[in-house]
Amino acid sequence: MFDKKMLHQEGRGNMMENDGGIVIWPNKQNILGVNISATTYEEALVCVIKAAKARNSGCVSHIAVHGLIEGSKDLRFRSILEEFEIVAPDGQPVRLALRLLHGTNLPDRCYGPEFMLHVCRRAAVEGIGVFLYGSHPNVVESLRKHLIAQIPGLAIVGWEPSVFRPLTEVEDNALVSRINESKTGIVFVGLGCPLQETFAYAHRKKIKAVQICVGAAFDFLSQNKKMAPVWMQRNSLEWLFRLIQEPRRLWRRYLITNTIFLWRLFLQLSRVKKY
Repeated sequence: MFDKKMLHQEGRGNMMENDGGIVIWPNKQNILGVNISATTYEEALVCVIKAAKARNSGCVSHIAVHGLIEGSKDLRFRSILEEFEIVAPDGQPVRLALRLLHGTNLPDRCYGPEFMLHVCRRAAVEGIGVFLYGSHPNVVESLRKHLIAQIPGLAIVGWEPSVFRPLTEVEDNALVSRINESKTGIVFVGLGCPLQETFAYAHRKKIKAVQICVGAAFDFLSQNKKMAPVWMQRNSLEWLFRLIQEPRRLWRRYLITNTIFLWRLFLQLSRVKKY
């Protein structure tokens, strides 16, 4: 039987499978002590769809600078990410860090909202049901309607908003039952980082589906919030767009966190500090 962690250490970056249909997830590389998957949209999509068709459990997240710094300084969060099958480079700075530190040549980042659309389109073709969990009632309902309108044949087999508090044991068990009974292959979790990763990790052995943490994708794809123009996304300026939109909420995350990221990346690049 394959050892997933061993395969990561051997540096195999491509998805492979044996006759039993085992998914070999993308290779990970160390950035500031956090192991990030050096993967593309297509590679990650192939792995997710294969696991979803078999209704295998799995955890996928998309990490930008904020999540990377959280993982770098928080041992518990970092250990949670270690158990994820994919920790994709959500932001362009994370993709560039992979290239600078490890010589990867990824053509693009693996952006949560965009990956969600890729997965939904393929799920519609393959007949895989999807489940939406998180955000506010109006947002998740609007997201459901927008996805169905954009992607003919997509089966959204369940959708539930967050209650914005820890679930009781009874509530949690009931939620897991509803998800599993829906026979979904994919659960999109939109609770924000790191709450969504904590949720997915806690349920990785309970939910018989691939959980994909997509954060702000619920707001963007429901059109509850504006997405940065493509030129800003491509030039690592999405953080600036979001900061202008929500300065009071995001100023600390971006201005302070981005500075910490650049400094720690410099230390790792210059080998002054090992993470």
